[in-house]
Amino acid sequence: MASNRTFTMIKPDAVQNGHIGAILDRMNKAGFRIVSLELTRLSLADASEFYAVHKERPFFNDLVSFMTSGPIVAAILEKDNAVEDFRKLIGATDPKKAEAGTIRADFAESIEANAVHGSDSDENAMIEGSFFFGVRAQF
Repeated sequence: MASNRTFTMIKPDAVQNGHIGAILDRMNKAGFRIVSLELTRLSLADASEFYAVHKERPFFNDLVSFMTSGPIVAAILEKDNAVEDFRKLIGATDPKKAEAGTIRADFAESIEANAVHGSDSDENAMIEGSFFFGVRAQF
């Protein structure tokens, strides 16, 4: 059964480029309700822990460096079929392959600086949301 909540981050590139409002507006217009929202900055330790699943991959250090390069916006969103619908809204990881009108097609700079993170499963949405919001995540 699909969850009605998902986790997202607006990444440092999109924050730096002033896209917070436009991206949040897209989420609202797509029917997502913002349950929790926080502007924060990841420490090296937090970014390393959050992305630990990628620790053995060659891009891990670059990813951690990028994610600690500036503020991010962490959010929990609510909507029926939240994870799947949000993945459609954000588009492919590579903005060149993202469908027109998706968040990444419109706001991402590259595969690495791709504007937003979206949980890829209900289980990961719960883990990721809890990482930032603890018991407040209430999945």
